[in-house]
Amino acid sequence: MEPTSPLQIPDYRRYWLARFMGVFATISMVVLLGYQLYAVARDDYGMSVAEASFQLGLLGLAQFIPLFLLTPVAGLAADRFDRRHVAAFANGIDACVAIVLALLTWADGLSLPVLFTLAAAHGAARVFLGPSMSAIAPNIVGPALLPRAIALSSIAWQTASVAGPAVGGLIFGRAEWLPHALSAGLLLSSMLLILTVRPIRAKHEGPPLKPVRQIIEGLTYVWRERFLLGSITLDLFAVLLAGATALLPVFARDILFVGPEGLGLMRAAPALGAAGVALWLSFRPLEREVGTKMLISVAAFGALTIAFALSRSFTLSLAILAMMGAVDMISVFIRSSLVQLFTPDDKRGRVSSISGLAISASNELGEMQSGLAAALLGAVGAVVFGGAGAIFVTLVWAWYFPELRRARSFEPQELKREVSS
Repeated sequence: MEPTSPLQIPDYRRYWLARFMGVFATISMVVLLGYQLYAVARDDYGMSVAEASFQLGLLGLAQFIPLFLLTPVAGLAADRFDRRHVAAFANGIDACVAIVLALLTWADGLSLPVLFTLAAAHGAARVFLGPSMSAIAPNIVGPALLPRAIALSSIAWQTASVAGPAVGGLIFGRAEWLPHALSAGLLLSSMLLILTVRPIRAKHEGPPLKPVRQIIEGLTYVWRERFLLGSITLDLFAVLLAGATALLPVFARDILFVGPEGLGLMRAAPALGAAGVALWLSFRPLEREVGTKMLISVAAFGALTIAFALSRSFTLSLAILAMMGAVDMISVFIRSSLVQLFTPDDKRGRVSSISGLAISASNELGEMQSGLAAALLGAVGAVVFGGAGAIFVTLVWAWYFPELRRARSFEPQELKREVSS
């Protein structure tokens, strides 16, 4: 009897739990790393709010550089090797980062160069983890259950994104080294669990190309497929501008005055809103006019970003952040489903790595942009500017990539006809 839910598949259940533990650990670690860097810049180096905000931007750049350099290699690895081994390797790197953070925090040995180095190591781990984990799910569940599997995977991601910063922030307030030690244990557990999934290799037709040819083939495929190009770059430029995440330590410490505990709740709020929507989508996935709904969601994200910047109530700010997570989840769910369904299996690793680079560029370079804009405009002005920019990008992409508006369903064959008509 064919399964009617991805959770009826044992491999998918193990994959889901491994994803939850890994995201819980890394999100907690990265949130606290940002807070510690901001605190070290302010307290140990005597920097002003503007100068320390710019350091947060540099932190994003430190994570992005290895992502940019290693993305072609990571995508190729996900298409040539057992995807479980690639994911386990990446979790192992992140576990080492967490262990070093725990030890140096305990020994009061943190400095800006050390924190930037650890951020770069985390960026290197992420570039291998993203395409390998994204490409595993379609091999486990098949096309019919893929939208539900992506929604359930998003629940793992978003629930862990809620719990990780919240738990990490609470523990950090009592013993600053302890949340990093917890992250290390969870990452090692995730590494071992993903290895229990059956072997996952990409399906290739014909003799394999040489590595450089494969990398070029993946880049060329995305460039020629306007639908994929539009989907990936929409997220890149919208979130690049509207990402307020990097400046949350500024809002927590110097605008809303809620400290690390408040920062944990602020980082958890978008994930809470996203988890609620992901749960709903796992039972009632979107079926019609999906492209238009994706565009509307991105524009709404920009508008809510502006509202967050102008709020001076912690409760209201949390509510706005939760709504931002909810509309972002709709966009992510649609884009992830469309990209996976539109891409042949032998190219999923490389396309996922390019998509992951765009997401990382939007996040990490968005942090750089936010830090620079905050140094020039102040934190509030930078976030308002970014939200307005995301709305503008959505309007331009809706006009320049009509293929996005034409995507009406998740049926693979129907989708290809719609975007090419």
